[in-house]
Amino acid sequence: MERNGLIDIGSNTIRLVIFEFDHDTGLNEIQNIKTPARLSQYLDDAGHMQEEGIHVLITALQSFKKVAEAFHVSSLYPIATAAIRQSTNREAILEAVKNKVGIDVILILEEDEAFYGSYAVTHTTDIQDGVTVDIGGGSTELTYFKNKKIKHAISFPFGVVTLTRMFFDGKPHNDKEALKKMEKFLKKSFSKAEWIVDKKVTLIGIGGSARNCARIHQSLRQYPIAGVHGYTMGQDDLSQVYETLKSYSRDELANLDGLSRDRMDIIVPAVVVFNVLYDMIQATSFTFSRKGIREGFIMHQIAKSKLGEFKKEQVQQDALRHLANEYKIEPTGALQRQKLAEELLEQLEVQGKLSVDTVVKQRFLQAAYLYYLGKFIDSDSSSQHTYYIIANSSINGLSHKERVRLALLTSFKNKSLLKQYSDETQWFTEDEVNEIQALGGIIKFVNALNISNTNTVNQLSLNIDSEPYELSVYYQGEPIAEIYQSNRQKKHIEKILKNKLDIQFIKK
Repeated sequence: MERNGLIDIGSNTIRLVIFEFDHDTGLNEIQNIKTPARLSQYLDDAGHMQEEGIHVLITALQSFKKVAEAFHVSSLYPIATAAIRQSTNREAILEAVKNKVGIDVILILEEDEAFYGSYAVTHTTDIQDGVTVDIGGGSTELTYFKNKKIKHAISFPFGVVTLTRMFFDGKPHNDKEALKKMEKFLKKSFSKAEWIVDKKVTLIGIGGSARNCARIHQSLRQYPIAGVHGYTMGQDDLSQVYETLKSYSRDELANLDGLSRDRMDIIVPAVVVFNVLYDMIQATSFTFSRKGIREGFIMHQIAKSKLGEFKKEQVQQDALRHLANEYKIEPTGALQRQKLAEELLEQLEVQGKLSVDTVVKQRFLQAAYLYYLGKFIDSDSSSQHTYYIIANSSINGLSHKERVRLALLTSFKNKSLLKQYSDETQWFTEDEVNEIQALGGIIKFVNALNISNTNTVNQLSLNIDSEPYELSVYYQGEPIAEIYQSNRQKKHIEKILKNKLDIQFIKK
């Protein structure tokens, strides 16, 4: 277990994030604090950062350094982006920080800022082709990746703070003329990145402004589950957020759910950027990534010393392995349950009793491994805890709907609880719920076939030519508990078969 601290010195905020990393449980954020420093407002017309701005920076860094020491971080990375990068006196700023705080600030170049943001997206989502937009206070980075490989990257010297100053100085956030001028400016600026035009891929938003946009939309929809990583919106959804922001007065914005108070005066430029890009790209969707430059930087540092970590080809697998380890899933029994579940499903498919597509089968096998992980909290309410944990956890590589599907399968106990859980989101059709019930029943049944966790059962054979149907269960050892429990749970398989089932335990 190691701890790394990262101080992100942005144009709008300065933030300290402390990460804990372990191979078994992955990268986890254990502390996250910020101060809205707005460093870009201390740059004069010549790009010189004033002494007041340097003092704000040094005060924040001194405080965050003490916090990092209290958390016993092994490495502390202070990284600086546009506000320092664009300062004509940046060398003097870095020297002042070194003398007063005793740390060396790492100046992130434009292309590196784009790289780290894109690195985080490609290593924490399953999006293969996309355009990322990371709009900070003083700069905006765009990247285009295909098959998870970066093809183009560009940085623009404007962000939410500078756009606000350029177009809304002394004007309300919804001034029509200012909005029109800003939109025209953005279209002209982004046209320099001709490689984004009509790409027809996902637009991925990174950073605090994108997070606020997603949260505002979730509040407008009364979104039923937690988390914004992987949250997806369409063009109409983005337009809805934009129209809502324009229709609200400044006082009303203060009470808008999902909008941070320190972003009230800068959120509109960000949402305009997202809308303009969506239109230029002809995007298929707008997805928010909670993982950006900070996570990308730390992941890249760890990957350099620990080869094999953070493989972009196996985002889902690693995320679910980390989740299983966090909740102490016993791997031998979990693999046995997964093996038996796959074997029984294949036989049901061969017999024409079920037909499951590839994605749903993948989710089914993942659920078989993670089944009832909520017992880690309380075995008497395993189903409830399992559903809540998975449905409301940020799981890399899974869309929100697929996360809930996994939660429904992993927590399956009976039809009434399944209906109760699925009614919370109402995302699944009646046929999908019936399919989840059937697959959840298989998992519950094979769990009964290894209820003693001794892996006594090693093969299954389904025969539907007999009456009743017959399931031969081949075993070694003493399956007394398995005989009792499987006969209690065979009703789930009988429902799929639409016939009675006789279970024969045969010693191998």
